[in-house]
Amino acid sequence: MISGETRLVGLLGDPVSQSLSPRMQNVAFAARGLDWAYVPLQVAQEQLEDALRGLVALGFAGANVTTPHKLAVAELVETDEQSVNTLVAEDGRLRAYSTDAAILRSLDFHHVAILGDGGAAAAFAAALPSALRFSRRGTWPPDLSDVDLVVNATSERDDVLVELRAGQTLVDLPYPRTATAVAADAADVKVVDGLEVLLAQGAASFELWTGLPAPLEVMRAAIGP
Repeated sequence: MISGETRLVGLLGDPVSQSLSPRMQNVAFAARGLDWAYVPLQVAQEQLEDALRGLVALGFAGANVTTPHKLAVAELVETDEQSVNTLVAEDGRLRAYSTDAAILRSLDFHHVAILGDGGAAAAFAAALPSALRFSRRGTWPPDLSDVDLVVNATSERDDVLVELRAGQTLVDLPYPRTATAVAADAADVKVVDGLEVLLAQGAASFELWTGLPAPLEVMRAAIGP
């Protein structure tokens, strides 16, 4: 139950109804004994600037940012980030971060390709400036012959975008698994699915908001099957 003392964290996006982040973050707050609540906030593009001001005015501790607002928020707040998925409210202003690529800390790789050109793709590109980039609005089809890590940061779920081989790793951002991930798994490719990506970025966001270590196993159980 939300009380007058409850600290709020929001999720800005359009849509937000399918997101697992509220479930994951609320159990994390409870596990750490925090009187905090994570609430989904569906925000249209034309209302985004007002929504950002509202977070500060209403005393939110921060927010996550999801599709399609990550690139736009980076232009509306003071930041060097190209894409923003995490906001922390401090001293009457919003500090902006990207935790989208946190999953990379747990992976070993040398040569990377990123598929997509949206906010998540931009976040991974910022973390991996030497990565090859491919999108249907740019260079396509992808040449993945020399890469060992492929990041699928597109929204395509039904089509197999690329055929991967054993020895490569696929980081598949959407959840549930896409057709590309299912095909990769059948080809003995290591697949890091969207739930693991969500867990990694959510844990990093939790730590930015609270200053406490994220309860990873509790969060994983909340979004698992």
